[in-house]
Amino acid sequence: MKKALEKPIDIVIPWVDSNDPEWRKSKNLYAQSEGRRELIDDSDVRYRDWDTIRYLFRGIDLYMPWVRKVHFITCGHIPDWMDENAERLHIVRHDEYIPEKYLPTFCSHTIELNMHRIPGLTDQFIYFNDDIISLRPVKPEMFFKNGMPCDYAVLNPLISSHRYAVSDVALMDIEIINDHFKKNKVIKKNFFKWFNPKYGKNLFRSLCLMPWPKFSALLTKHQCNAYLKETFEEVWEKEYDILDSTCSHKFRTKRDVNQWLFRYWRLAQGRFTPIRPYGNLFGIKNDNSALYNAVMNGRDMFICINDNGAEEIKDFEKTKKELLDVLEKRFPDKCSFEKES
Repeated sequence: MKKALEKPIDIVIPWVDSNDPEWRKSKNLYAQSEGRRELIDDSDVRYRDWDTIRYLFRGIDLYMPWVRKVHFITCGHIPDWMDENAERLHIVRHDEYIPEKYLPTFCSHTIELNMHRIPGLTDQFIYFNDDIISLRPVKPEMFFKNGMPCDYAVLNPLISSHRYAVSDVALMDIEIINDHFKKNKVIKKNFFKWFNPKYGKNLFRSLCLMPWPKFSALLTKHQCNAYLKETFEEVWEKEYDILDSTCSHKFRTKRDVNQWLFRYWRLAQGRFTPIRPYGNLFGIKNDNSALYNAVMNGRDMFICINDNGAEEIKDFEKTKKELLDVLEKRFPDKCSFEKES
């Protein structure tokens, strides 16, 4: 605990209220002006909200009390239950940290690539997606040791699981890594960080891909990522054009980069401490018994509850109520980020 206090750690969480009619109106106007008709979609399915973010905050409050502050990124709206004056909460609006020339933005990549500009953000921070929930006590050493982010370096093939996956963005990230780093030299320099027993059976992935002279991809689980602000600053300095181009897009494009670029960069530099890959992803389905069991048994330190369209939900309201009932049972008490009434 003493080390965490000497080097404070913050959390960054981006969120958008996609049900906000003003936000949807603005988004659709920009999509129309850019000829992106496929992005103009007012269907309930596209904008449905599972309201799980409340339990993300309860998990942080309960299991990560050492976190100095949570920076909650929003374009202006906040959940009605959230206490804006909570001591450890910093509500960050887009125009408070994203350069004006990139605004307004409807692109998560722009929101991510500029995180290091958040006023008051600590040098060490953890990036959370808004669908991740912590289920067990977490020590700061899970994310940082001796000033180094904790992570795993595992080679992986780049395989797209479906048509709208993020493989295009991952490929862009890896192309840049291959421009700056030589795979064999990187691994030779930090061999035991790349072939570490903590990776378990994932070592076979790296072993199988060693004959290839270039990085194909790196294992990336849907999880929390530990970052140093200096990594963002360095990549912005060396790859300004692609980052500027990505941020200039109001919406995602296939030739964008995302926050994984910063993670891959520090892995290639060897600026990390090896840990066991963690986290579990659950796509919301009609039968969510495996997800509910995971929430209640707490074996996973973190889980991601993802509305990835794995199945067409037959009864959204019923499924949502079941999910929230389980989360409420797991986290029955209000936290310091919530209003008293």
